[in-house]
Amino acid sequence: MCGIVGYVGSKDALPILLGGLEALEYRGYDSSGLALVRGGAVEVTRATGKLAELKKLFAQRAGDTKEPATQGIGHTRWATHGRPTETNAHPHSAGRVSLIHNGIIENYLELRASLEKQGCVFKSETDTEVAAHLLNTLLEKGLETREAFRQMCQAVRGSYAFLAIDQKTPGHIYVAKNSTPIILGRGEGESFIASDIPALLPHTRRIIVLEDGDLADVSADFIYLENRGTPIERREEQVTWDPITAQKGGFKHFMLKEIFDQAQVVGDTIRGRFSIETGAIMLPELAALETAAQRLRRVVLVACGTAWHACLEGKFFIENFAKIPCEVDYASEFRYRPQLFDADTLVIAVSQSGETLDTLGAIECAKGKALTLAVCNVVGASICRRADMVLYTHAGPEISVASTKAFSTQLIALELLGLFLAEKRGVMSADQRRSILEMMIHVPAAISAALKVEPQVIAAAKSFCTARDFLFLGRGTCYPIALEGALKLKEISYIHAEGYPAGEMKHGPIALIDERMPVVVILQRDKLLFEKTLSNLKEVEARGAKVLVITDAADDKTLGVVADSIIRVPYVSPELSPLLLNIPLQMLAYHVAVMNGTDVDLPRNLAKSVTVE
Repeated sequence: MCGIVGYVGSKDALPILLGGLEALEYRGYDSSGLALVRGGAVEVTRATGKLAELKKLFAQRAGDTKEPATQGIGHTRWATHGRPTETNAHPHSAGRVSLIHNGIIENYLELRASLEKQGCVFKSETDTEVAAHLLNTLLEKGLETREAFRQMCQAVRGSYAFLAIDQKTPGHIYVAKNSTPIILGRGEGESFIASDIPALLPHTRRIIVLEDGDLADVSADFIYLENRGTPIERREEQVTWDPITAQKGGFKHFMLKEIFDQAQVVGDTIRGRFSIETGAIMLPELAALETAAQRLRRVVLVACGTAWHACLEGKFFIENFAKIPCEVDYASEFRYRPQLFDADTLVIAVSQSGETLDTLGAIECAKGKALTLAVCNVVGASICRRADMVLYTHAGPEISVASTKAFSTQLIALELLGLFLAEKRGVMSADQRRSILEMMIHVPAAISAALKVEPQVIAAAKSFCTARDFLFLGRGTCYPIALEGALKLKEISYIHAEGYPAGEMKHGPIALIDERMPVVVILQRDKLLFEKTLSNLKEVEARGAKVLVITDAADDKTLGVVADSIIRVPYVSPELSPLLLNIPLQMLAYHVAVMNGTDVDLPRNLAKSVTVE
């Protein structure tokens, strides 16, 4: 999500670094900063807000007669640990070290406690400052910089892309990668580092993509690489993308890129928020809810559009885990009805942007009467400022109007919330939570595997793209996914589509089914739901409809008889199935829209954030 840039060479580093961060603004951020090496000293400058605030600070120093800095690192931060403040902005400094970081350090609390015992004084609330102090401590013990950096990375558990500068070894930038993207760029007598390709395009098309476990010592003329202590070489690649294509990661549309971002962002949303060892859910931002959980008698979830479908899934999570009655309401309806709740009610507003007018209005209605919580993707958004508490998702900026990765992170955040409430109410054992969390850890890898069904989805899209009506069916937790699949299709392809509970099909929609209407069935592995939905599927097949089944169930001979196409995704657990089953539906909507020639990222009449009634 955050932006990283680095430069070492003979040119003025300042405009290169600022330009690189500007090229990465589309990733989203709430603060920024640079560390410049000049005359044997490291100068750190940081600011909150947009990059323009950082530029103002440098503009105020325009009359300085100092020699230009020819080395530096820069960062735009999306707050995870700690508020979006200047103190929490990167780079972080400790002694002779300046360091920036993307990712989450999972064991930062234990590392911080150990370092504080050794006399380290922390200035920020971030996990990143731990890495800076740890590296400086190792250097003070007399270790050579590369070895100290190596040992620092070995001590850290979690995801990271680190860039570090040691004041006593100028001309070098130390880089490490684990589960967070970072690339190197090569020039003539200069080297570049960035978290994404757009930052490098004005300067070089020669890149090296680092892999997990890689450590690099980058200087102007030479790049040393190793992986887990063993020296290696990585192939240099030539980038042929233009700047706009680069922002899309080489994908044709932002929507497709954002579909493929989901393994990363779901991992970002869960990382550091639970302990497998204890089964504890670690959401310190919900301290007020921790004390109120026992007395809660009711939960109301409010949202609009795709976020409303996430709320429907959230109802399952909270009722099943925390044993609290839940209801889900459209924000546009909720705000204009008498509000029958009290201090023992929790109102949860879910919004990607945090600026949706109706959802804002719903929070305003509940404010002061009930406990309010926002689930949001944008730090400091209006809904976040109005709610009593905020649970942030970490989807990063979502450019395409049709929401994909934001929806997935809302689902996983609401599941964590359900587990948190269950823990604080004492209605679920640590072993039960641990069992679910162990499955949750595998979700990013399962999403990566699910994304590989794209060729099958394309084949199905070719069969169905000329249809003018679709029916999407699902039961239980797959019913909201059926609604979301129908919404995605109509949003971007302009084809009429309806989502329905599979058991309700015979109470009306069955009258519409014929050989011209494709029916998409979301079929969960759960034995009872599978059998019940299969029965509905046979009714559909008997009326001549083309049937596409999206399932996480194993091969079933009966299923093969009644379905025209079957697309299988990995099975993780009953609670997490909806997240995996939704991915082929996103792809189906995308490819049908492309085949129909619509503007996928900017569909007609729609806006990313609806700020009017």
